[in-house]
Amino acid sequence: MNRVFVKSLLVATLAVSGLVCAAQQPPASGAAAPAVIKADVAKGGTLYDAGDAARGLPACVSCHGAAGNSTIAANPKLAGQIESYTYKQLVEFTGPDRNHPLMTTYAKMLTDAEKKNIAAYLGTQQQKPGAARNKDTLELGKKIYRGGIADKGVAACASCHGANGGGLPSQYPRLAGQHQDYTVAQLVNFRAGGRKNSAQMTTLSKRLSDDEMKAVADYIAGLK
Repeated sequence: MNRVFVKSLLVATLAVSGLVCAAQQPPASGAAAPAVIKADVAKGGTLYDAGDAARGLPACVSCHGAAGNSTIAANPKLAGQIESYTYKQLVEFTGPDRNHPLMTTYAKMLTDAEKKNIAAYLGTQQQKPGAARNKDTLELGKKIYRGGIADKGVAACASCHGANGGGLPSQYPRLAGQHQDYTVAQLVNFRAGGRKNSAQMTTLSKRLSDDEMKAVADYIAGLK
């Protein structure tokens, strides 16, 4: 075989091999990473306010109030809630650990992007403050929230949810200003096993009496 032809074939083979190897290599250090699609606050606000009639999806505003400021004590205020927490709850409503006759149905109708958009919208809204109502239990509620109940093994709520109830992004929700009735209902639900998406809250709620739950929920409602 002609030596010149063999040499040319070898060079071509090596060149092709080099191209394949280069394609398989990870991006060089400093190379731009693939763009992450961000949540769309505007789309989230539109879906929150108007729903989607074509899919039979009602507007969130009908239960949770304008800009997430619910005026119905049984329905939580969502304004100013940590974005990642709201998204997490919408996802968990579709699973076995958090079931609700309405929210489970509606959450399953939302795409993942829509869940993120709604969560992003609510996270940008300003919550209207609440207020404690029972002065006779205010000190007890404050004691539980800030210091826990040592002899019952109840940790201070503030240790996870913050001194002012602002929560901790990606881990613990904002509690400040929340409706008393809603907070008590969630504590009872954790205790009874109806809500299973927090092992910590399931354990702690079982150590609280009804009166202690009401006292700490009332105190939380007045946090800002």
